[in-house]
Amino acid sequence: MTPTFSLCLNTRAIWLPAAALLFVSTLASAQLQRFPSGEFPLTNYARSAVDLSELMTGGPPRDGIPAIDSPEFVSIESAAQWLQDREPVVAFVHEQQARAYPLQILMYHEIVNDKIGERPITVTFCPLCNASIVFDSTVGEGDEATALDFGTTGRLRKSDLVMYDRQTETFWQQFSGRGIIGDYTDTVLKQLPSQIVSFETFKTAFPNGSVLSKDTGFVRPYGNNPYHGYDDIDNNPFLFDGKVDSRLPAMERVLSVTTAINTHLLPLSALADKPLLNIDLDDQPAVIFAASKVSSALDKQSIADSKLIPAAAAFDPQLEDTLLSFELRDGAVVDRQTESHWNGFGLATQGELAGTQLQQLDSGVHFAFAWLAFNPDSKIVTVD
Repeated sequence: MTPTFSLCLNTRAIWLPAAALLFVSTLASAQLQRFPSGEFPLTNYARSAVDLSELMTGGPPRDGIPAIDSPEFVSIESAAQWLQDREPVVAFVHEQQARAYPLQILMYHEIVNDKIGERPITVTFCPLCNASIVFDSTVGEGDEATALDFGTTGRLRKSDLVMYDRQTETFWQQFSGRGIIGDYTDTVLKQLPSQIVSFETFKTAFPNGSVLSKDTGFVRPYGNNPYHGYDDIDNNPFLFDGKVDSRLPAMERVLSVTTAINTHLLPLSALADKPLLNIDLDDQPAVIFAASKVSSALDKQSIADSKLIPAAAAFDPQLEDTLLSFELRDGAVVDRQTESHWNGFGLATQGELAGTQLQQLDSGVHFAFAWLAFNPDSKIVTVD
């Protein structure tokens, strides 16, 4: 098939066939060897971990895809009036506060600068890499600690969002959280555990949770996917000028787990009929929960009508001196040692261990081409 996908105003282009996409990619690479004078006046170009030529235009200029800087939140009941049960949200929990950031909103903004409790966070989503990552937006420690807030540069590197902080205008790679050009070059933002789950999964686990409001201050067609068809397994990534690793299809979604030795990638297609998996990775025990489903944000024009994919996460089953093993019983995840029940967030909801939270091990579910572009030595896990 000839891959096509739609990108619109304040995303990254228009309806383009594959041949036109190649032309746009070539043109973008040629025209963006340097930045327009004065666009980022604070950026310290003398400090850099990458060559400027690696950055390509994504279409919009600086802040052409506007970050949300003053997020408003609504109740589960209010969000249910416009958010369908199967739609994907980024779920983030901190100090008993649970927040959901719908991908139908993040699709058009890519960055939410937020604060939960006393913790400044930045919630990010790069549609081209299917990369949803939450960062602690504080750098430095003690008296040297500085809270940053972020915007979009309008540039991509390896098809991934390049952010900038508004304090120093350092450029940051969203996929790695690493400063790549500017004063904070080689500083790495701390990634915080989060998951993409369905709205239904979120509201069942956190009935008192809050949801990012559509009242963002911008008019966008929230609920529509401007990249429809992009995640077809036979497609190639947009504005990616590297070589796609042949070990997996570029648009295969993978769950990543990094041990002290390796990064391991588990293809979601291998988990489609394995909703629960007890596994060892470099002698690191892990349990994979993949029983729930969620709509793809990058399939059909209407996100709510898109295909269902596994919502997967990996957890450490070791509790002090006890190594838990898990099984499915009548659709419920149960540990064999205490017969406690667990939800998809690694939280025991019933039984002897009720209230116990397993440590999340994974770094999210993203497209294989992106993981392998930034982590080429990653190991592909074969699931029997």
